[in-house]
Amino acid sequence: MVHIRSLDPSASPLDYYGFELRRRREEAGLKQSQLGACIFVTGSLVGQIETAKKVPTRDFSERVDAALGTDGMFSRLVGLVLRSQLPHWFQAYAEMEAKAAYISTYQAQLVDGLLQTEEYARAVLGFRNEDNLDARVAARMERQRILDRETPPLMWVVLSEAVLHQEVGGPEVMRNQLAHLLELRGREWVKVQVLPFAVGAHAGLPGTFTLLRFEDDPDLVYTEDFVQGHMTANPAAIREGSLRYDHLQAAALSVEDSAALIARVMEERYGHRPGPDGRTLA
Repeated sequence: MVHIRSLDPSASPLDYYGFELRRRREEAGLKQSQLGACIFVTGSLVGQIETAKKVPTRDFSERVDAALGTDGMFSRLVGLVLRSQLPHWFQAYAEMEAKAAYISTYQAQLVDGLLQTEEYARAVLGFRNEDNLDARVAARMERQRILDRETPPLMWVVLSEAVLHQEVGGPEVMRNQLAHLLELRGREWVKVQVLPFAVGAHAGLPGTFTLLRFEDDPDLVYTEDFVQGHMTANPAAIREGSLRYDHLQAAALSVEDSAALIARVMEERYGHRPGPDGRTLA
Protein backbone atom coordinates (compact mmCIF):
# COMPACT_ATOMS: atom_id res chain seq x y z
CA MET A 1 0.00 0.00 0.00
CA VAL A 2 1.34 3.44 -0.95
CA HIS A 3 1.69 5.70 2.06
CA ILE A 4 0.02 9.05 1.41
CA ARG A 5 1.25 11.88 3.58
CA SER A 6 -1.61 13.48 5.43
CA LEU A 7 -1.65 17.28 5.60
CA ASP A 8 -3.06 19.60 8.22
CA PRO A 9 -4.76 22.24 6.04
CA SER A 10 -4.54 24.76 8.87
CA ALA A 11 -0.76 24.45 9.19
CA SER A 12 0.10 26.93 6.41
CA PRO A 13 -1.19 28.31 3.11
CA LEU A 14 1.03 25.77 1.33
CA ASP A 15 -0.47 22.87 3.29
CA TYR A 16 -3.99 24.15 2.62
CA TYR A 17 -3.22 24.42 -1.10
CA GLY A 18 -1.89 20.84 -1.19
CA PHE A 19 -4.85 19.52 0.79
CA GLU A 20 -7.37 21.19 -1.53
CA LEU A 21 -5.52 20.13 -4.67
CA ARG A 22 -5.64 16.48 -3.63
CA ARG A 23 -9.29 16.75 -2.59
CA ARG A 24 -10.39 18.39 -5.82
CA ARG A 25 -8.35 16.00 -7.95
CA GLU A 26 -9.82 12.95 -6.23
CA GLU A 27 -13.33 14.40 -6.55
CA ALA A 28 -12.69 14.64 -10.29
CA GLY A 29 -11.66 10.97 -10.34
CA LEU A 30 -8.17 11.71 -11.61
CA LYS A 31 -4.84 10.18 -10.69
CA GLN A 32 -1.85 12.47 -10.22
CA SER A 33 -0.44 11.38 -13.57
CA GLN A 34 -3.76 12.08 -15.29
CA LEU A 35 -4.04 15.58 -13.87
CA GLY A 36 -0.40 16.15 -14.75
CA ALA A 37 -1.07 15.17 -18.36
CA CYS A 38 -3.99 17.61 -18.49
CA ILE A 39 -1.85 20.55 -17.36
CA PHE A 40 1.42 19.51 -19.06
CA VAL A 41 3.44 18.65 -15.94
CA THR A 42 4.54 15.35 -14.42
CA GLY A 43 2.41 13.41 -11.97
CA SER A 44 5.40 13.59 -9.65
CA LEU A 45 5.17 17.38 -9.55
CA VAL A 46 1.46 17.18 -8.76
CA GLY A 47 2.30 14.81 -5.91
CA GLN A 48 5.02 17.09 -4.55
CA ILE A 49 2.64 20.03 -4.47
CA GLU A 50 -0.12 17.95 -2.89
CA THR A 51 2.26 16.98 -0.08
CA ALA A 52 3.56 20.55 0.37
CA LYS A 53 7.04 19.56 -0.72
CA LYS A 54 7.06 22.02 -3.62
CA VAL A 55 5.55 25.46 -4.03
CA PRO A 56 3.06 25.89 -6.89
CA THR A 57 3.49 28.62 -9.48
CA ARG A 58 0.78 30.94 -10.74
CA ASP A 59 0.87 29.25 -14.15
CA PHE A 60 0.39 25.82 -12.53
CA SER A 61 -2.55 27.18 -10.52
CA GLU A 62 -4.27 28.69 -13.54
CA ARG A 63 -3.91 25.41 -15.42
CA VAL A 64 -5.34 23.45 -12.48
CA ASP A 65 -8.33 25.80 -12.29
CA ALA A 66 -9.01 25.24 -15.97
CA ALA A 67 -8.57 21.45 -15.76
CA LEU A 68 -10.65 20.94 -12.60
CA GLY A 69 -13.19 23.72 -13.17
CA THR A 70 -12.48 25.29 -9.78
CA ASP A 71 -13.54 28.83 -10.76
CA GLY A 72 -10.18 30.47 -10.07
CA MET A 73 -9.81 29.08 -6.55
CA PHE A 74 -6.20 27.97 -6.95
CA SER A 75 -5.28 31.15 -8.82
CA ARG A 76 -6.53 33.13 -5.84
CA LEU A 77 -4.95 30.85 -3.27
CA VAL A 78 -1.49 30.83 -4.88
CA GLY A 79 -1.02 34.50 -3.97
CA LEU A 80 -1.25 33.61 -0.28
CA VAL A 81 1.05 30.64 -0.78
CA LEU A 82 3.72 32.70 -2.49
CA ARG A 83 3.51 35.50 0.05
CA SER A 84 4.09 32.95 2.80
CA GLN A 85 7.43 32.13 1.13
CA LEU A 86 8.74 35.62 1.83
CA PRO A 87 10.96 35.98 4.90
CA HIS A 88 8.80 36.14 8.02
CA TRP A 89 10.06 39.60 8.93
CA PHE A 90 9.27 40.89 5.41
CA GLN A 91 5.68 39.68 5.16
CA ALA A 92 4.16 42.60 7.08
CA TYR A 93 5.92 45.05 4.77
CA ALA A 94 4.74 43.16 1.66
CA GLU A 95 1.15 43.42 2.90
CA MET A 96 1.47 47.19 3.38
CA GLU A 97 3.28 47.57 0.05
CA ALA A 98 0.30 45.92 -1.67
CA LYS A 99 -2.06 48.49 -0.07
CA ALA A 100 0.02 51.57 -0.78
CA ALA A 101 -1.22 54.31 -3.11
CA TYR A 102 2.27 55.79 -3.53
CA ILE A 103 5.65 54.10 -3.25
CA SER A 104 8.82 56.16 -3.31
CA THR A 105 12.16 54.46 -2.83
CA TYR A 106 15.86 55.20 -2.94
CA GLN A 107 18.03 52.22 -3.84
CA ALA A 108 21.77 52.47 -3.23
CA GLN A 109 23.00 49.09 -4.49
CA LEU A 110 20.28 47.06 -6.24
CA VAL A 111 17.30 47.53 -8.51
CA ASP A 112 14.17 47.67 -6.37
CA GLY A 113 12.47 44.27 -5.99
CA LEU A 114 9.29 45.46 -7.71
CA LEU A 115 11.29 46.29 -10.84
CA GLN A 116 13.63 43.30 -10.99
CA THR A 117 13.62 40.79 -13.83
CA GLU A 118 13.31 37.15 -12.83
CA GLU A 119 16.96 36.44 -13.73
CA TYR A 120 18.23 39.42 -11.76
CA ALA A 121 16.10 38.43 -8.76
CA ARG A 122 17.43 34.87 -8.96
CA ALA A 123 21.02 36.14 -8.90
CA VAL A 124 20.30 38.39 -5.91
CA LEU A 125 18.36 35.85 -3.88
CA GLY A 126 20.61 32.91 -4.67
CA PHE A 127 23.96 34.56 -3.97
CA ARG A 128 24.55 32.91 -0.58
CA ASN A 129 21.68 30.45 -0.31
CA GLU A 130 20.00 28.48 -3.09
CA ASP A 131 17.63 26.61 -0.77
CA ASN A 132 14.03 26.90 -1.97
CA LEU A 133 15.26 29.41 -4.54
CA ASP A 134 12.49 28.82 -7.09
CA ALA A 135 9.85 29.57 -4.47
CA ARG A 136 11.63 32.70 -3.25
CA VAL A 137 12.00 34.02 -6.79
CA ALA A 138 8.33 33.26 -7.50
CA ALA A 139 7.35 35.13 -4.33
CA ARG A 140 9.29 38.19 -5.50
CA MET A 141 7.67 38.05 -8.92
CA GLU A 142 4.27 37.74 -7.25
CA ARG A 143 4.86 41.03 -5.41
CA GLN A 144 5.20 42.77 -8.76
CA ARG A 145 1.59 42.00 -9.65
CA ILE A 146 0.53 45.17 -7.80
CA LEU A 147 1.97 47.16 -10.73
CA ASP A 148 -0.41 45.36 -13.12
CA ARG A 149 -3.59 46.17 -11.21
CA GLU A 150 -6.30 48.28 -12.77
CA THR A 151 -5.36 51.03 -10.31
CA PRO A 152 -1.70 50.44 -9.48
CA PRO A 153 0.29 52.48 -6.96
CA LEU A 154 2.29 55.40 -8.27
CA MET A 155 5.90 54.29 -7.93
CA TRP A 156 8.82 56.71 -8.01
CA VAL A 157 12.31 55.20 -7.83
CA VAL A 158 15.66 56.92 -7.39
CA LEU A 159 18.59 54.62 -8.17
CA SER A 160 22.20 55.37 -7.36
CA GLU A 161 24.28 55.23 -10.52
CA ALA A 162 26.19 52.47 -8.74
CA VAL A 163 23.16 50.19 -9.28
CA LEU A 164 23.73 50.38 -13.03
CA HIS A 165 27.39 49.37 -12.73
CA GLN A 166 27.06 46.69 -10.04
CA GLU A 167 27.10 43.59 -12.24
CA VAL A 168 24.57 41.12 -10.84
CA GLY A 169 24.19 37.75 -12.55
CA GLY A 170 26.51 38.53 -15.46
CA PRO A 171 26.46 40.91 -18.44
CA GLU A 172 23.39 39.39 -20.14
CA VAL A 173 21.32 39.51 -16.96
CA MET A 174 22.32 43.12 -16.41
CA ARG A 175 21.60 44.09 -20.00
CA ASN A 176 18.11 42.60 -19.75
CA GLN A 177 17.55 44.26 -16.38
CA LEU A 178 18.50 47.71 -17.67
CA ALA A 179 16.39 47.12 -20.78
CA HIS A 180 13.48 46.32 -18.47
CA LEU A 181 13.96 49.63 -16.65
CA LEU A 182 13.78 51.40 -20.00
CA GLU A 183 10.63 49.50 -20.96
CA LEU A 184 8.95 50.76 -17.80
CA ARG A 185 8.83 54.23 -19.37
CA GLY A 186 5.66 53.00 -21.04
CA ARG A 187 3.92 52.88 -17.67
CA GLU A 188 2.84 56.33 -16.60
CA TRP A 189 2.66 55.30 -12.95
CA VAL A 190 6.30 54.13 -12.75
CA LYS A 191 9.08 56.74 -12.83
CA VAL A 192 12.81 56.04 -12.53
CA GLN A 193 15.50 58.61 -11.84
CA VAL A 194 19.24 58.01 -11.52
CA LEU A 195 21.38 59.80 -8.94
CA PRO A 196 24.70 60.31 -10.77
CA PHE A 197 28.13 59.85 -9.24
CA ALA A 198 28.85 63.51 -10.03
CA VAL A 199 26.46 64.62 -7.26
CA GLY A 200 29.03 63.67 -4.62
CA ALA A 201 27.77 63.63 -1.02
CA HIS A 202 23.98 63.35 -0.90
CA ALA A 203 20.98 62.69 1.34
CA GLY A 204 20.96 58.96 0.58
CA LEU A 205 24.42 58.16 1.94
CA PRO A 206 22.98 56.44 5.06
CA GLY A 207 21.47 53.81 2.74
CA THR A 208 18.38 52.48 1.00
CA PHE A 209 14.90 53.39 2.25
CA THR A 210 11.29 53.33 1.07
CA LEU A 211 8.31 55.54 1.86
CA LEU A 212 4.77 54.16 1.58
CA ARG A 213 1.78 56.48 1.42
CA PHE A 214 -1.84 55.38 1.73
CA GLU A 215 -5.28 56.78 1.04
CA ASP A 216 -6.55 56.30 4.60
CA ASP A 217 -3.66 55.03 6.74
CA PRO A 218 -0.58 56.77 8.18
CA ASP A 219 2.55 56.92 6.04
CA LEU A 220 5.31 54.39 6.67
CA VAL A 221 9.07 54.41 6.20
CA TYR A 222 10.92 51.14 5.68
CA THR A 223 14.64 50.42 6.00
CA GLU A 224 16.71 47.23 6.06
CA ASP A 225 19.93 46.06 7.62
CA PHE A 226 21.73 42.81 6.83
CA VAL A 227 19.49 40.91 9.28
CA GLN A 228 15.97 42.16 8.69
CA GLY A 229 13.74 45.12 7.83
CA HIS A 230 12.32 47.88 9.99
CA MET A 231 9.00 49.64 9.38
CA THR A 232 7.73 52.63 11.32
CA ALA A 233 5.00 55.27 11.23
CA ASN A 234 6.88 57.53 13.65
CA PRO A 235 6.17 61.12 12.52
CA ALA A 236 9.78 62.21 13.03
CA ALA A 237 11.03 59.30 10.90
CA ILE A 238 8.46 60.04 8.18
CA ARG A 239 9.46 63.71 8.16
CA GLU A 240 13.16 62.87 7.91
CA GLY A 241 12.60 60.26 5.21
CA SER A 242 10.40 62.59 3.17
CA LEU A 243 12.94 65.41 3.42
CA ARG A 244 15.79 63.14 2.35
CA TYR A 245 13.76 61.80 -0.55
CA ASP A 246 12.90 65.30 -1.74
CA HIS A 247 16.60 66.15 -1.75
CA LEU A 248 17.43 62.96 -3.67
CA GLN A 249 14.78 63.63 -6.31
CA ALA A 250 16.04 67.18 -6.74
CA ALA A 251 19.67 66.03 -7.12
CA ALA A 252 18.89 63.13 -9.48
CA LEU A 253 18.81 63.37 -13.24
CA SER A 254 15.43 63.97 -14.87
CA VAL A 255 13.44 60.92 -15.92
CA GLU A 256 14.45 61.52 -19.54
CA ASP A 257 18.14 62.04 -18.78
CA SER A 258 18.08 59.03 -16.45
CA ALA A 259 16.77 56.85 -19.28
CA ALA A 260 19.54 58.13 -21.55
CA LEU A 261 22.18 57.23 -18.93
CA ILE A 262 20.67 53.78 -18.40
CA ALA A 263 20.73 53.18 -22.16
CA ARG A 264 24.33 54.35 -22.43
CA VAL A 265 25.52 52.11 -19.59
CA MET A 266 23.57 49.20 -21.04
CA GLU A 267 25.32 49.53 -24.37
CA GLU A 268 28.80 50.52 -23.21
CA ARG A 269 29.13 48.17 -20.25
CA TYR A 270 26.83 45.28 -21.13
CA GLY A 271 26.39 45.66 -24.87
CA HIS A 272 26.97 42.91 -27.43
CA ARG A 273 30.43 43.12 -28.98
CA PRO A 274 31.77 41.16 -31.97
CA GLY A 275 34.46 38.65 -31.07
CA PRO A 276 37.56 37.77 -33.11
CA ASP A 277 35.56 35.26 -35.14
CA GLY A 278 32.79 37.74 -35.87
CA ARG A 279 30.34 36.15 -33.45
CA THR A 280 28.53 38.28 -30.94
CA LEU A 281 29.82 38.26 -27.40
CA ALA A 282 27.91 39.50 -24.34
